[in-house]
Amino acid sequence: MARPERRTVRDVRRGNRAMLLRELYFSGPASRNDLTRLTGLSAATVSTMTGDLLGDGIVVEAGQVESDGGRPRVLLRVNPEYGFAIGVDVAETHVRVGLFDLGMTELAKVDYALRPVRHDPELVARHVLAGIDVVLSDAGVAPEQVLGVGVGVPGIVEPGPDGLIHAKTFGWDGVPLGALLREGTSLPLFVDNGAKAMGQAELWFGSGRGASDAVIVLLGTGVGATIVADGTAFRGTSSSAGEWGHTTVVAGGRPCRCGARGCLEAYIGAEAILERAGAPIQSDWQEELGRLLAERSPVIDETVVYLGVGLATLVNLLNPQRIVIGGWVGTMLGQTLLLDIRRATAENALAEPYAATSIVLGRLGPDVVALGAATLVLEEFLNAPQVARITAAG
Repeated sequence: MARPERRTVRDVRRGNRAMLLRELYFSGPASRNDLTRLTGLSAATVSTMTGDLLGDGIVVEAGQVESDGGRPRVLLRVNPEYGFAIGVDVAETHVRVGLFDLGMTELAKVDYALRPVRHDPELVARHVLAGIDVVLSDAGVAPEQVLGVGVGVPGIVEPGPDGLIHAKTFGWDGVPLGALLREGTSLPLFVDNGAKAMGQAELWFGSGRGASDAVIVLLGTGVGATIVADGTAFRGTSSSAGEWGHTTVVAGGRPCRCGARGCLEAYIGAEAILERAGAPIQSDWQEELGRLLAERSPVIDETVVYLGVGLATLVNLLNPQRIVIGGWVGTMLGQTLLLDIRRATAENALAEPYAATSIVLGRLGPDVVALGAATLVLEEFLNAPQVARITAAG
């Protein structure tokens, strides 16, 4: 049996600091008395820790509230301008780079178009690096103020410093995107699957907030999911949990971009919807999907049925409290057809677990992956304030 690791006074102090900072970030503004109650730390510890955080500029005062018979209590909050995070969405048709403050307010962004048939890793890396320079320049932020760069990508991301990516839809097999990016930047890097990045954003700031057991699904060109159990994202043995789009819904069905047949993505992914409708693939995909929705094409009705089947599988298998539908395709479908999606799910799910599940639309919009990627940086900051490292998330 392995011996438990001995925690030093420094470890305890670091853990207390991180716990207090997370509580202040998600529950603030709060007084020192509030933080004592919320964290269970002693008043003396909270006073010392908040003093250190104020001195470092991580926390700032945010006004006062009246107390019962005593002096007004000073409210504290995380300083949104203490540092900045860059979030990158590497998608089928674009690379989007956004700059965010610690309040996750977007300060600048830039898009680079990609041809769906060409995803050269070096080209993607050049777009990301160019985008970093552009958003910093546009916002007037110096590189030393940036806490890190989060990158959301399709496929499976291996834990480790190189950020090895296996994305069959891109033709990538072990592409070291992290290593390619480090050749052009010294900023800390965090690489993760785009659906997982989106899921974390919705869990922290959007429709998933407050749900301890949830599934956040991304419907775009690709299809994926984040599975949340007891408030924590479940990643699986090799960090590939959530490849919901590659579950088989039709044995021997339509060919999927992953190489298999009958995958859910081959029916509800953007490209698959357009192909089934006979729409020109070289056209504006969002515009074409909008046209199909406006016309209420039979393909749209069929897509809702397949989506309902896929969601029913999640309901029966995971019994989630909440399912959040996100991604640009999910947003477009859900804005007009959410009741139909719920109905199709109910028709294919067991009654008891379906009755315990709410199906809602994501709150953060269709461009949430870049925001989600920025939360990879934020997570590291909250867990280890003032400590930066270069890694692949996982």
